[in-house]
Amino acid sequence: MHVRLADGDDVLDIARVLADAFHDDPLMAWIVPDEHARPGALQRMFVVGLRFHHLGLGGVEVTDGESGRLAGAAVWNPPGRWQASHAAQLLSVPAELLALGRAARLAGVVDEALAKAHPAEPHWYLSEIGTGRAARGLGHGSALLRSRLQRCDAEGAPAYLESSKRGNLPYYERFGFVTTGEIRVPDGPSLWGMWREPQGQ
Repeated sequence: MHVRLADGDDVLDIARVLADAFHDDPLMAWIVPDEHARPGALQRMFVVGLRFHHLGLGGVEVTDGESGRLAGAAVWNPPGRWQASHAAQLLSVPAELLALGRAARLAGVVDEALAKAHPAEPHWYLSEIGTGRAARGLGHGSALLRSRLQRCDAEGAPAYLESSKRGNLPYYERFGFVTTGEIRVPDGPSLWGMWREPQGQ
């Protein structure tokens, strides 16, 4: 399965795929409880993140389905760049408010909880990974993980992610991640931090 770097032309398709992948995610359902409003809100939220932060860092990768339509996406940030710059954060605020409305406050609560738990050691950070529901089980997620983790191993760099579903922990463990602890969002759901040391050295 071919994994390629994303570019600006992919932004809307990536946002669509990730919104579909995270539609039933407990954390996203907490941020946007209205399941009818959720797809549009999540798409807009992912567009903001991609345009103001992730895409320019060169770590967003995608796979295409048999139809040629984008099927999966992984959003990685390189060591030392997991958090948006202060300038990017300020510039993105109006777009975030437009994307999420009142739910932007809850998204901010989540961001604060994740930031407090984030490891200080330099690492590649997997911000989001997802496959559209129609393409699940076909290997897109595995291909995307292997692509960047091979680079981590070649560079001798650790990797980190947060899983918002306890049931996904064994999946990531198969790729060498180890659960580091539970991250509790105030009045919200929990996430689990997962760390992976470089392998094959």
